[in-house]
Amino acid sequence: MKAFYPPVMSRQTMGELIVDVSTNPMLAPLFPIPDTPVTILRRLPSGEEEIIEELITDESGQTPVISLPAPPEELSLDPTNTIKPFSSYIIEANPEGYNSVTVEGSQIFADVQSIQPIEPLSLNRSMYRQEQVYIIGPPVLFGDFPPKIPEPELKATGPASGLVVLDEPVVPEYMIVHDGYPDNPNAPNFRVNYRDYIKNVASSEIFPTWPRSTIEANVLAIVSFTLNRIYTEWYRNQGKTFTITSSTAHDHAFFNGRNIFASISQVVDDLFSTYILREGFSQPLLTQYCDGVQVQCPTWMTQWGSKNLGDQGRSAIEILRAFYGNNIYLTSAPQVLGSPESYPGTPQQLGSTGPPVRTIQNQLNNISRNFPRIPRVATDGNFGPSTEESVRIFQEVFHLVPDGIVGRATWYKLSQVYVGVTQIAELI
Repeated sequence: MKAFYPPVMSRQTMGELIVDVSTNPMLAPLFPIPDTPVTILRRLPSGEEEIIEELITDESGQTPVISLPAPPEELSLDPTNTIKPFSSYIIEANPEGYNSVTVEGSQIFADVQSIQPIEPLSLNRSMYRQEQVYIIGPPVLFGDFPPKIPEPELKATGPASGLVVLDEPVVPEYMIVHDGYPDNPNAPNFRVNYRDYIKNVASSEIFPTWPRSTIEANVLAIVSFTLNRIYTEWYRNQGKTFTITSSTAHDHAFFNGRNIFASISQVVDDLFSTYILREGFSQPLLTQYCDGVQVQCPTWMTQWGSKNLGDQGRSAIEILRAFYGNNIYLTSAPQVLGSPESYPGTPQQLGSTGPPVRTIQNQLNNISRNFPRIPRVATDGNFGPSTEESVRIFQEVFHLVPDGIVGRATWYKLSQVYVGVTQIAELI
């Protein structure tokens, strides 16, 4: 008798989604919005919408983490692939006392957690309830975007240049993003927290399934480019009122309201103030790049080339030097605006004592007023088990590695959230 072999069934690959619903800290103090109905839908080939999940946010304004079907990871790892490597979903949120929000095109990749921020406007700011709609375009590597127009990697900044530049590179509290070409007067401007801007761009420019060192190299290139724009006040020197644009021909892709990916978010939290310098210069390098498949750029980094080097086990700086030369190195911006206290230089953890610990405890307690899941602690300057637990829960709520240690990433995330809930930052 001929043996019977059942057909091999391919496993449905899945990605994760969590939705964060909160006020916009650029407009008002940061508060989570609990008890918000959130609906996840997908669009069928017929054009109709099918409900996948109906969720409710918790006291931190977050939905449960859910799993959603996504194409196989291999599709996002192959530079020759032409099949859509992610799934797109519609997310609707209807918080009481706020506008409703619809996000069209929130993206899910296999084996990656996606974080979808929702920031509805209070009805106090609107004449009547309206719908906020955000349309998320495809990632640059899968879309049709104009290639970068080449520029000098270092700008002339001497007296003859006519440019007015900053005294030193700084990390700003926020960016003004012009959503279009620089000379398009009809494009809107968006005021975006700097770190959220970098996460948005990186989630739009590369795939979150790539090796961590590749993600780090691309984030460092994005940060360095962005800090060059800030340091040289590039657009303000042209009489513009914005910091940067969403045009890939001039700057980087940016989609207002898009989801970000945990694998990218954690890298940005680690590297948001680290940038690239060429030896002998103090100006952040204008690190231009291209995809390396549809567009070639022999003297710049290629995104797919950086992925290939990451697959080989190269570190982020090795990847960058392979493209920009061996005479580059990494440094950190001396100023992080909007942060009440600078990072003390060493991680604060169980057993630590002193003023930095008291700063952490004070910030945790202020944040806890708006995010009650985070336990309040004694402000005694002693990093004991209760402070460690409070830090760990803070890290969980704000999508950091929950190790209970306040390193550089957690320190500045604490500062960012503290400023958001207390509104002590300077606003213009």
